[in-house]
Amino acid sequence: MKKDRLWQEWHPVLKETELHEDPKQVHILGERVVLFRNQKGVHAFKDLCIHRGAALSLGKVKNGNIVCPYHAWEYNDEGICVKIPALPCERAIPQKAKATVYHCQVYAGLIWVNLSEQPLPLLNYPEYSREGYRTAICGPYKVSANAPRVIENFLDISHLMFVHGGLLGDEDHAEVQNYDVTFVDGRFITSEIPIYQPNPDGRSVGGYTDYVYEILNPTTARFTKSVEGSSEEFIVLITVVQEADEQTKVFMLLTRNYDLDKPDEPFVEFQDLIFKQDLDVVESQKPELLPLDLQAEMHLKCDALTIAYRRWLDELGIETGTTPNYRKKREIVPS
Repeated sequence: MKKDRLWQEWHPVLKETELHEDPKQVHILGERVVLFRNQKGVHAFKDLCIHRGAALSLGKVKNGNIVCPYHAWEYNDEGICVKIPALPCERAIPQKAKATVYHCQVYAGLIWVNLSEQPLPLLNYPEYSREGYRTAICGPYKVSANAPRVIENFLDISHLMFVHGGLLGDEDHAEVQNYDVTFVDGRFITSEIPIYQPNPDGRSVGGYTDYVYEILNPTTARFTKSVEGSSEEFIVLITVVQEADEQTKVFMLLTRNYDLDKPDEPFVEFQDLIFKQDLDVVESQKPELLPLDLQAEMHLKCDALTIAYRRWLDELGIETGTTPNYRKKREIVPS
């Protein structure tokens, strides 16, 4: 894949609780990555032994080092080869015997990896650690589509009444009021958007809900929804890793400030249902590459957020999962 800005972004690859004693292979932007844990924490390397190209993820962790399964070369957590069993003891290990090390952090219950030497800042999700809020992790969901298509579906307001009818919307309340989209502090944010929802979070408590959407980076977005006259907030953050062409992995963080004494499972199961409803539609969309030329598809005023998203991808030069805009940029007025 071409190295656009996504190479500088952080990518969620695994729930932190799912990495145990053995190394684990993940994929990011077509690259094979190995994760392993030692007493210092979690580490990410290119999943490749410099000797004969075997996958380090097929090996094991020994005394804090990752051991290649082929010839048992050992690499410490800085990527330096510290042992070659076939090398006579009087000979020094070649200085070039190193693994490629990637940036790796654990945050909000997920393991994040950055492939770039100049990583952008990791996202900030303040509600995860805010007192009086509780977060559950959903996914990973596997999707046979590119990340921009997945994110745009999350940002699409007018599908709620039809794809999620009876839950997140009602076809008899399909009109979307005009709303504002502004760029503030490096992210897009909307004004409040009222939507009638029969069952917004699985508790079967219907009514009008106010949504505020935010686009945090090309592969991460969120919304906060609240009921007028209530202090309840329900926040959903979606973050997508592009594993390969038309292959993505999706995690979601569900955060609420109510029913804190109740288990997370019903909320997670409800979100699983919602995502399953989206899946067939998103995987069916043509073209697979999101068109950044706004004249390639029709747009309405209710698409203001997804229009802003496409324009931003164009400005950032995102080529992963998109068709570049070859036309001269011009103002598109939705009908």
